[in-house]
Amino acid sequence: MNKITPNQLLYYAMDLTNKRSVSDTNRFTGVLSEARVDLNPHQIEAALFAFHSPLSKGAILADEVGLGKTIEAGIILSQCWAEQKRHILIIVPASLRNQWNIELMEKFYIPSRILEKNTYDDIRAKGKNPFDDRDNIIICSYQFFVQHAKEIAEVIWDLAVIDEAHKLRNVFKKDNVIGNAVKKVLAPTKKILLTATPLQNSLKELYGLVSIVDDNYFASAKTFAERYNAVSTRSSARYGELRSRLIRIVHRTLRSQVTEYVNYTKRTAIIQSYTPNEKEQELYIKLSLYLQREFNFGIPERQRALLSLILRKIMASSSYALSFTLSKMISRLSDVKRSGDLSKLGLELLNDLDSESEDFEDEGDFKPHELNIPELDEEIKELESYRALALSVGDETKAKELLNALALGFEKMNKLGGNRKALIFTESRRTQEYLKKFLEENEYENSVVCFNGTNNDADATIIYHEWLLNNANSAKVSGNPVIDRKQALVDYFKDKAQIMIATEAGAEGINLQFCSLVVNYDMPWNPQRIEQRIGRCHRYGQKFDVVVINFVNKLNKAENRIYELLNSKFNLFEGVFGSSDEVLGSLESGVDFEKRLNRIFQTCRTEEEIQNAFDELQHELEDTISERIKQTKKSLIENFDEEVVEKLKIRQQGDSSIISLYKRHLWNIILSVLGDQLYSIDENNLSFEIKNEIEEGIVPGMYTLKNEEESGFAQVRLSSLLGEYVVNKALNTDVPDSDITFDMTHYPYNISILSDHIGERGIAKAYKVSALNQCDTEEHIFICCETENGEALPLEFGEKLMELSNVGYKLSQMDSHDNERADKCFESELEHFSENLKERNNSFIIDELDKLDMWVDEMMTPYDDEINSLDKKVRELKSAVRHERNAAEKLRLSKERTETEKLLNKKRREYFDLRDEYEEKANSQNKQLEKMLESNVSQEELFRFKWSIV
Repeated sequence: MNKITPNQLLYYAMDLTNKRSVSDTNRFTGVLSEARVDLNPHQIEAALFAFHSPLSKGAILADEVGLGKTIEAGIILSQCWAEQKRHILIIVPASLRNQWNIELMEKFYIPSRILEKNTYDDIRAKGKNPFDDRDNIIICSYQFFVQHAKEIAEVIWDLAVIDEAHKLRNVFKKDNVIGNAVKKVLAPTKKILLTATPLQNSLKELYGLVSIVDDNYFASAKTFAERYNAVSTRSSARYGELRSRLIRIVHRTLRSQVTEYVNYTKRTAIIQSYTPNEKEQELYIKLSLYLQREFNFGIPERQRALLSLILRKIMASSSYALSFTLSKMISRLSDVKRSGDLSKLGLELLNDLDSESEDFEDEGDFKPHELNIPELDEEIKELESYRALALSVGDETKAKELLNALALGFEKMNKLGGNRKALIFTESRRTQEYLKKFLEENEYENSVVCFNGTNNDADATIIYHEWLLNNANSAKVSGNPVIDRKQALVDYFKDKAQIMIATEAGAEGINLQFCSLVVNYDMPWNPQRIEQRIGRCHRYGQKFDVVVINFVNKLNKAENRIYELLNSKFNLFEGVFGSSDEVLGSLESGVDFEKRLNRIFQTCRTEEEIQNAFDELQHELEDTISERIKQTKKSLIENFDEEVVEKLKIRQQGDSSIISLYKRHLWNIILSVLGDQLYSIDENNLSFEIKNEIEEGIVPGMYTLKNEEESGFAQVRLSSLLGEYVVNKALNTDVPDSDITFDMTHYPYNISILSDHIGERGIAKAYKVSALNQCDTEEHIFICCETENGEALPLEFGEKLMELSNVGYKLSQMDSHDNERADKCFESELEHFSENLKERNNSFIIDELDKLDMWVDEMMTPYDDEINSLDKKVRELKSAVRHERNAAEKLRLSKERTETEKLLNKKRREYFDLRDEYEEKANSQNKQLEKMLESNVSQEELFRFKWSIV
């Protein structure tokens, strides 16, 4: 074990703790070194982009689905936390609150608190603003934000992160309550918006998201639309202008650009065909004909589309679920017979039906059907016969095939190396109930857990209470029973169960990447829903290929055609990425697609009619998807830089090197400060043992600098008690003048800048340089070195010298002549640093000036158009006057030309006055920017020594 010098000890400690500029590409080194997650270069690039300038107000991080935007935000949040900027707010859909809470602690060691009614009330009862918390990052839902906007506005936030930010893209509309509340309350706050789909229908959506980050980035929604309305192709006059503005605030990486770095696993589809038995097929045919009839009491006209859609999904799900649905329908119709009131039947049925599908409203004003008791009795009798048929089915063909599908799937898992776990999706809670019982009676006893919209059944409650006991006083427990029940079931699936049966609620906001077998027992008709389902497992961080098993009824031609569409047109089930954003984005609404499919089921009776209807739909989809991909509005925000892959490669190499150096410095500090208190030192694994308590909180045990979870080892981080202890000791090191001999001979790598001076001697002096302005702070260590011959060496020489082990260290006073030489060398370096700092700050100001110039131009756009229109009219009138031969008409045209010229001149004067006003405003802002970036540079002498290299 090589002992480092006091000089090196202080240098390493300061290198770890020095503040870095916002624009420093190595700003996140500490975060990257300590995060418990495999970080990739595109994520670090995105995090750096977010605040690449100290004047930045934030950014939209819009990487494609599956690239880890949460991790990108986590890097930024960790750095803010480390810099003591701890008033941080995260706004997310309610279903994602706990996932953020857990990942912040597990991956970045940042404490957070979910604010919802109970936690809010508890803190408010103590007379505090629950949002004013520097000990935890605050997480809340969009709805909760709106409810408590006033209290949120009372806090001066250091940063706000908005997840699934596309929900706010229509903020320019006055009726967008949530978007306008977020924009108004967080106007002064730096913001990070996360969304994979920043643009879906209109360029104005991009305007909306950008305006939330910086409301002065574009002039207004109106002028934006007028200036960029014609941007539809890359050849448009305004295309380049708009794109150059957007790429300064929107960062987007495509999945195709990162395959060299991100080990994306593949998804493979298996079709599990099944043939219904005679009873099942009879039931399906009879009920289909019932649904296709022009009128039924049980399918009220006003809710016909939605009720028929839900019933068809339940029919395809299971006879067991259908029997319960038919019972509900019979019960409701019997109530109608007693009351004589049909008016509420449709809504009552919708409340009764067993489905978690996304709903939609029927359109139109329908005349209520008159109640006819004999007809009603006949329909009730008919439905009772269907229910009896459903109950007589017994063990269902589809369920039996599920056993075969699971056997096949688990065999695939064994070959691929994945966990023996399966995520089964069904549309129905009753089917979920049936499958749980069926599977537990057939091979999977005590191996099945259910997940749905309530999670309050007896088994789930037992799992929840056990989970609470096991995780008492843990960050996992949010205190919100709804959130915690979900997490308890996910943990149970991960640790104990083999199978999770989930309804649509299981496709929202949970991470199941420990599972790589997905079974679509019931196939949704909404492609976006399917991608969401598969995305629970096939996502960033998945280590194994994902197998997707899809159940298809052999006898149902329409169901077969639906699968064909989902597979061939939406590419949902095969390949590395699944369905791309632009393909799924070609659907304005997955619900509309469901409506279209439902109309086919409702209106087509013969196989030929079904085939023709699907052929027509397929042609429409091909045209729509093709057109969507051709549209260049997405290209406005995509990175078309051909060098992007090479850039990421360099990024990856650089990050790997700097992280290695960071850990080496912390390791050397630990060895030097703790010395004889360390046992079982393992240089390769950066681990050691402490046998006695060093001070309160630093307990005996095994420690490591590695990020990976390792049983029995505590990770040493800069912010941990042990990390803070050793670094503070190192920062207080007394460093006397010395003479140090450095060993280059045994250094494992060749450092040419040092190799060139082997056998030479010289002097060195270290200084701490700090630069502070209103927006940014940075600290550097300058080790200024000279040879005995008076040759000044670059600062890199001193930095590299500090990495060598020493073979000789003794105290040795530097004389005044050597000291003066070192000071002179430092003055030159300081002057160079100050010039570079000024140049860098000027570049930030120039970027802001460009933005201000564009803002002025955009503000003037309506006036430009009006003046151009008047100028054109004047020219046309002049021509008309010259060519007119009728005296009266010539006089009239001449008079109109004079009036138009007067109006044109007036508008020009107004134009120049207004432009002066806007440019004065821009100039005023420019002066403010210059003042904000006016840096105060200070210096402090650290240590000095004589050096030699052998």
